[in-house]
Amino acid sequence: MDKSKQPFRKSKRSFRRRFPPIESGDQIDYRNMSLISRFISEQGKILSRRRLTLKQQRLITIAIKQARILSLLPFLNNEKQFERAESIPRTAGPRTRNK
Repeated sequence: MDKSKQPFRKSKRSFRRRFPPIESGDQIDYRNMSLISRFISEQGKILSRRRLTLKQQRLITIAIKQARILSLLPFLNNEKQFERAESIPRTAGPRTRNK
């Protein structure tokens, strides 16, 4: 059968509408910790722009940075790193320069 004579076929994929992670009533603000915590990884990193508009991602990033500055969120959320840093023995006494 010639391509020009083939009937129009719909795609076999089903379209599933995804709900946006930020509803219209949610306010993107540094005080809205339940919203902000959804966009931070376990290590404390800001997650990539998944299902967000560019404007929403910018506002989320600004809100996370403001919350970190105001000590509402930690900059790092890795307890193992802190435990390892505390267990390293320090040498006592002044350091001397080698000439």
